Amino acid sequence: MRAKGISYDTGFVKNGTYSRHRFDPEVVERELRVIRDELHCTAVRVMGGDPERIELAAGYAADLGLEVWFSPYPLELTADAMLELFADCAERAERLRRRGAEVVFVTGAELSLMNPGFLPGSSTADRVALLARPEQVREHLGAVADRVNAFLGRAVAAVRERFGGRVTYAAVPLERVDWEPFDLVSLDLYRSAETADRFADGVRALTDQGKPVAITEFGAATYRGAGDRGALGLDAVEYDDNGPVRLDGPYQRDEAGQAAYVRELLEAFDAGGIDATFVFTFALYDHVHRPDGDPRDDLDLASYGIVKTYEHGAGSTYPGVPWDPKKAFFTIADYHRTH
Repeated sequence: MRAKGISYDTGFVKNGTYSRHRFDPEVVERELRVIRDELHCTAVRVMGGDPERIELAAGYAADLGLEVWFSPYPLELTADAMLELFADCAERAERLRRRGAEVVFVTGAELSLMNPGFLPGSSTADRVALLARPEQVREHLGAVADRVNAFLGRAVAAVRERFGGRVTYAAVPLERVDWEPFDLVSLDLYRSAETADRFADGVRALTDQGKPVAITEFGAATYRGAGDRGALGLDAVEYDDNGPVRLDGPYQRDEAGQAAYVRELLEAFDAGGIDATFVFTFALYDHVHRPDGDPRDDLDLASYGIVKTYEHGAGSTYPGVPWDPKKAFFTIADYHRTH
C-alpha cells in the first residue's frame, strides 16, 4: 500500500448535536502525532460535520507531514445543504493544499444511507436496516445509482471549482458509483460472515477499473462475533435523540478478535493491490468505556475505535489524552511498521 491510514473523527453532526462534545486543540494535535509516530500512519482521513473542526485537525495533520483526506460527512442533510457543506470544505481544503500539503478531497460518504432522498426511509436507521433485507435492496439499486450519480455530478463540479487537488467519494457498493468524474475509486468495505468466502476476490477485482483504489473505511467493533457482522457492529447499541445510551444485551469483550479482523483485512488489501487504506477508526468519543457497573453501559464494546475512551480523566498510556489503546492499536502499529 502506498498510503497507510486511519480515520480521525472530529465529531459527526446530526440535527445540531455533536458526537464528540470535547474538542480540545491540544488533544487533537497530540492524537494526530500519535497516529504518525506510534501507529506509523502516512495518511489520515479527517472526518466530521463541522468545517472548522475538520480544517483545524487537517492543518495539524499536514504540519506533521501526513497526507490529508479532507472528509466532510453529512448526516440527514438535504441535497442543497450537502452542496453548501462541500463547497465550504473545498475552499478550506484548497487553502491547505496551497500551503504545500498533500490533500485529497472526499466528497461525502455513504450518502444514500446517511441522508434522505436516495433510499426509502425517514432516518439513517431505517435506511441502514434495509441492508439486512437484500431482496428489498435489490429492488431499489437502479434508482439509487441514478440518484447518487446525479447528485455526485453536481457535487464534484462544485468541489472542483474551489479545489485543485485529487477528488474522490467514499461509496458503499450498493450505490454503483460512476467513477469517471473522480481521480480515485474509494469504498467503505467490510467483510462479514456472508461475504467472507468471496471477499479477497472482490478486493482484487476493484483494481480492474484503471484508477487507484482506496478503502476509506473498514474495521470491527470490540465484542465477540462483531467481525461476522462487519459494518453492522453498531446495531448492538440502543440510541435516543442525544446519541448512544446502552447496549441491547450482554456482550463479551474481544479486543483480540477486533485486532485479528483488522490485520486480516490489511493483508487482503495489500494482496489485492489497494493504494490506500483507512482503518475505522481512531476513537469514537461517544462510545465510552465503562468497565464498572452494568456491562450494558460499556459502550466501547460496540465501538470501532482502536482506543477506548473515558468520560472523565486521562488514560494511563499516553499523557494528556482521555483514552488507552486496545490490542488493535498495537496490531496496526506493527503492520504499518513492517510493511
